[in-house]
Amino acid sequence: MSTFSLDELTRLTAAVPAPAVSIYLPTHRAVPETLQDPIRFKNLLRSAEEQALAAGARPAEAKALLAPGFELLGNSDFWEHQLDGLAVFAAAGIFRSYRVPLRLDEAVLVSHRFHVKPLVPLVTEDSTFFVLALSQNQVRFFEGTRDTVGEIELEGVPPSLAEALKYDDPQQQLQHHASAPGRAAVVHGHGSGIDEHKDNLLRFFRQVDAGIRPRQRGQRAPLVLAGVEYLLPIYREASTYPHLVDEGIPGNPERLSGEALHRQAWSLLEPRFAQVLEEPVGRYRQLAGSGKTSTDVAVIVPAAHHGRVEVLFTTRNAQQWGTYDPAADRVQLLPGAEAGGQDLLDLAVVDALTRGAAVHVLEGPRMPEPVSVAAIFRY
Repeated sequence: MSTFSLDELTRLTAAVPAPAVSIYLPTHRAVPETLQDPIRFKNLLRSAEEQALAAGARPAEAKALLAPGFELLGNSDFWEHQLDGLAVFAAAGIFRSYRVPLRLDEAVLVSHRFHVKPLVPLVTEDSTFFVLALSQNQVRFFEGTRDTVGEIELEGVPPSLAEALKYDDPQQQLQHHASAPGRAAVVHGHGSGIDEHKDNLLRFFRQVDAGIRPRQRGQRAPLVLAGVEYLLPIYREASTYPHLVDEGIPGNPERLSGEALHRQAWSLLEPRFAQVLEEPVGRYRQLAGSGKTSTDVAVIVPAAHHGRVEVLFTTRNAQQWGTYDPAADRVQLLPGAEAGGQDLLDLAVVDALTRGAAVHVLEGPRMPEPVSVAAIFRY
């Protein structure tokens, strides 16, 4: 299972063999609720198989396509370590799954490309954030949204200062004793002192930064630090991530649950997120009626394809099925998920993102107008 990132979104939006199956499932973090998740996933797999057959796949092809998904049903470890949503994508030779800290609506979509719009809020700058909880004895890394938070498993990150120094320089014989959780460790060894202790922390934090860097690559989501106050400026010196939030969560984070960290981080970030959305919504309303905005899917889809869209707003769960012929620049709307069609709102989101537009996937009340899609054009 992979964590979702901009790199993963780019991979999913590349051309894939048809039929391409996208499955979304709301999941649970604890028993007994987790016991129902594989049952519901099995029903979605059966629905996907039926839709793949209806789209022209042969029975053997449909079974092979979804076989990795059916294999997951008996994997208890997989289902015991879910977050708030599960997204699964399958095509010939491709099977990818993502557990995400995002509440997803149950859905199965079969088309000639993957349906990714529900996951876009995870890679935009108006709804997701990171929290890095730092102490000398523990490192935890979280990804959060407005409503949820999930811990990200870190690979290659030393779990403590002592382990970092041991890994970084096996010749150093240093012993670290913390007099109390969250307080400075006493360092015994050659050349010990305040300056050396800071240097040791810098080495530790550089390893932490290197370990979380792959997960943050291409991201613009803000990062909130949690830790005792003297540690935070040292981590800022070590960090290479350009979206560190000035304010942090002070105190020893070892005493705080992920939910408690989420609440404190959200209280810091909510005004920031509101401001990120306030400016483009205000511009849209100012430009409405000038020819530089539209709510017409048949206009927005070609504009997104040709790079004319500067800002795109859409709702997460809305769909508008149809076809788009880039050669003729022609859009045809369909009444439902018919064979040969695709969700044009999803297509507009992907084209807008890949051509440098700002994309906001919102709940309905946050849209600049009571519609499912709206755009500001560059020209």
